[in-house]
Amino acid sequence: MDAATVAPADLADAPWVPPEAPLAMPVQDLHAGRLANARLPSTPASIGLRRAFVFGGTAALTALAAYQMWWLMRGDGIEILEGVLLVLFVLLFAWIAFSFMGALPGFARVVARRPLRLGLANEGPLPELATRTALLVPVYNEDPRRTLAGVQAILESVAATGRAAHFDCFILSDTRRPEIAAEEERAFLDLRRRLGAGIGLYYRRREDNSERKAGNIAGWVRRFGGGFAHMLILDADSLMSGATIVRLAAAMERHADVALIQTLPLVVNGATVFARMQQFSGRVYGPVVAHGVAWWHGAESNYWGHNAMIRTRAFAGFAGLPELRGREPFGGTVLSHDFVEAALMRRGGWALHMEPGLGGSYEEGPPSLTDMLVRDRRWCQGNLQHSVVLPARGLHWVSRVHLLIGIGHYFTAPMWAMLMLVGLSIPLEAAGIGGGDGGYSPLAYWRDADPERFLWVFALTMALLFAPKLLGFVATLRDRATRRACGGTARLAAGLLLETVLAALMAPVTMYLQSRGVAEVLSGKDSGWDAQRRDDGTLPLSALVARYGGLTLFGVGAGVAAYLVSPGLAAWMSPVIAGLVLSIPVVALTSAKAPGDWLRRAGIFATPEETGPPEILLRAHEIRVQAESP
Repeated sequence: MDAATVAPADLADAPWVPPEAPLAMPVQDLHAGRLANARLPSTPASIGLRRAFVFGGTAALTALAAYQMWWLMRGDGIEILEGVLLVLFVLLFAWIAFSFMGALPGFARVVARRPLRLGLANEGPLPELATRTALLVPVYNEDPRRTLAGVQAILESVAATGRAAHFDCFILSDTRRPEIAAEEERAFLDLRRRLGAGIGLYYRRREDNSERKAGNIAGWVRRFGGGFAHMLILDADSLMSGATIVRLAAAMERHADVALIQTLPLVVNGATVFARMQQFSGRVYGPVVAHGVAWWHGAESNYWGHNAMIRTRAFAGFAGLPELRGREPFGGTVLSHDFVEAALMRRGGWALHMEPGLGGSYEEGPPSLTDMLVRDRRWCQGNLQHSVVLPARGLHWVSRVHLLIGIGHYFTAPMWAMLMLVGLSIPLEAAGIGGGDGGYSPLAYWRDADPERFLWVFALTMALLFAPKLLGFVATLRDRATRRACGGTARLAAGLLLETVLAALMAPVTMYLQSRGVAEVLSGKDSGWDAQRRDDGTLPLSALVARYGGLTLFGVGAGVAAYLVSPGLAAWMSPVIAGLVLSIPVVALTSAKAPGDWLRRAGIFATPEETGPPEILLRAHEIRVQAESP
């Protein structure tokens, strides 16, 4: 049941929801349908060449590396373990080559400062609007004061554009905890009083949480969607400037074939070391990657579930999600709904675009590795569930690629683990289980097979793996204003080095837990649906030991066993062993605010949004402080 809460007497003349404007939203059939409009008016003219460059380049690099790896192992014939190693290597090399080929055009676009698409711009007069847009804020057991502080900042920014009459805002609550629900209502009423009649602000809480966030949005569309040409989806931690929102709505009016415009939300407000790492990575490396994927996506872009403008009619007509056949976790409600909604809208003949160059779009990241992995476990289940959607009839082939990338993101972790284990097993088998004379070294084994070829393959793999980071770093250095706002060249380089070291230490933990998550999903274990922590990522020592103590002991045991076999083996495995053994102190350090504050004072991991915060970030912080003060 989708019920609006009854207003108190003093607001009886101001209902919490507007008059209904129903809009049909039929459930889509994944087993029937055909692609409408193979080429759309907003499709870039050179899209075929762009995709040939990315996919052709990926194939060429992978074929070259695969041949060199095959030549390295072919001496006495390729045995079973070597065949497994070759397959894993080819798949993982293709993965990093694909990222590299996508980053190249992104780097070129960022450095050349190419104009934005769809007539969008960050400067200049704001366009007039002829249609109405709903700002939708789905919430689930969130801190109401924090969420509505952001909403107030957004609505004030929209009002400052002079276009407030074209916007209404809906707080769509799926909150299940009664005490939070009561606080939501109080915070909502306080916000309505503060804003006055400048902009429509509404609240409704569902009694039935069917289909989670996707069902929350769909319920709004079916009740109120007919009154709005567009809807802007915002997460509880999203912030968007009023000028950006107006420009997005105007772009939708200008391009009748466009169903969705996805922005690139920049991560902000990081307090812990981990959160600051994420915002630094997103700000320095993210634009190159995002511009690259937008370049080859064209009109078949993806949807990330928030900070995106959507044409309501297109969403209602083609994004109604069915229940997936089969048993959970693959059957049932579609969890990672955004990818599927994008694929279905494109199947229906609508264009979807990403414009990473449009500013004024922000979000907050998880405060710790622990929180990221909890969220990641839920995404893991949702993305693996896409294997059921992948064969749906009529999907554009690029939409299928998006689904495959989402699935592949989680299978790469167990594949890297298997590659490492097989790569150790082959030379160990050749030397004998005891390691021969004690001089066993996987590095020496593979190097001695063909020294030049081994070094060439290793160097190429490492170069492609780290190239997107380096390209983002170089692009940031070339932009004088951004470089200065990030603290200058020396601090940027220090941030790059520290982020790389910390990411390397966390990688074994992430690899293990993602691999375990894949195994749990395949065994039928559900991820659940919990609220996210926003600021504090700290855990007591007992909780850290409970979560990471087993990994620490495993790392110690693996290190001792490797050393007993051979010091060379221990040296080869040292990066992985160090990440496991140090998991508790690394997680504790990166989850705490005090080290994050020290890095802020030192100017490490600084971003332009931190050193010179835009008005909407300042205003949201000011409102939040006021709301939290006694």
